[in-house]
Amino acid sequence: MLDLKNDDAMNTMNTHKKLNSTLKTLFSILLLCGAVGCESEKHKESTKLMVTSPWKTTVTVNREYVAQIRAIQHIEIRAIERGYLQKIFVDEGQVVNKDDSMFQIMPTINEAELKKRKAEYDLANIEYKNTNSLFKQKVVSANELALAKARLDKAKAELDLAQIHLNFTMIKAPFTGMMDRFRVRLGSLVEEGELLTTLSDNSQMWVYFNVSEADYLNFMAHKKADGSLLNVQLVMANGKLFAEKGKIDTIEADFNNETGNVPFRATFPNPESLLRHGETGKVLVTEPLEDVLVIPQKSTFEILDKKYVYVVNAKNQVQQREIVVGEEVPHLFVVTSGLKENEKIILEGIGKVEQGQKIEPDFIEPAKAMGNIDLPVK
Repeated sequence: MLDLKNDDAMNTMNTHKKLNSTLKTLFSILLLCGAVGCESEKHKESTKLMVTSPWKTTVTVNREYVAQIRAIQHIEIRAIERGYLQKIFVDEGQVVNKDDSMFQIMPTINEAELKKRKAEYDLANIEYKNTNSLFKQKVVSANELALAKARLDKAKAELDLAQIHLNFTMIKAPFTGMMDRFRVRLGSLVEEGELLTTLSDNSQMWVYFNVSEADYLNFMAHKKADGSLLNVQLVMANGKLFAEKGKIDTIEADFNNETGNVPFRATFPNPESLLRHGETGKVLVTEPLEDVLVIPQKSTFEILDKKYVYVVNAKNQVQQREIVVGEEVPHLFVVTSGLKENEKIILEGIGKVEQGQKIEPDFIEPAKAMGNIDLPVK
């Protein structure tokens, strides 16, 4: 017969042994975790990071504005007389010189009119000479001589007018420029005032762009002693920089109340005729910012579109602080508020620290940090 009481006692003792063993294991784990935690805290306290200070300097900011490119002269060539287009002396896209013949409208009627007016003038001239001779002989009165002279003057005016109309049938270039496409073809019947083509003087180009009120005030603050404004560059539609530099020479009188902008005009030399009327691009304005506070971009981080830095206080503790960035230049931020020049910020290793952590700062002079701003963030 089995002794059930002894078996129950044995089971109870085994359970107690297992429980004691488990408690010892847990206690050991807690001691180990505590030791690791202490080591971690010790490690955090002994973290060595590169630290620097904001510095004041002069930087240049590039501002881009969408621009419209226009020829310095761009006109429409229109027919002054009605008639058939008899000759075309030029071709589309051709450069023509001033006073070169471009089009001729059939001059037959105008030539006939000129001959008629020439004959009338000759007749009036003969009558005047005869009347003048009779006047000297006292055969006719002074009034008759005056009437003959008036008829001669009228005939001369009509002759000159006929000559002008004949000249209008030959259309010449008013300035040296580049032809656009033809709007009519040889043999077309053109009406008075009908558009034949356009002519562009591309030796210089006018580039128009709109500037905000704030940028306008900044530009005017950098106005030169001779009254000239900033030089500008042109980024063409293919993203390449135009070889020639331009100069802002005109600002319109009024701001647009709807957009808050004022139009600027810059003039660019175009010696190779690369730029054409109607092109688009971007005007690049380089504006100097003097005595501004800057920090490396890699010393910042973002939270919900706001920028922050880690400031190191007198106890070498890290404090997160929001800053306001006024301008962005290559590798640098211009700080308008949130930092002072004598404060210290973490330069590298911002991902290794957290709010309130104590670090061992390795201070880098701003001049030396400036030389390393192109290094990647660590």
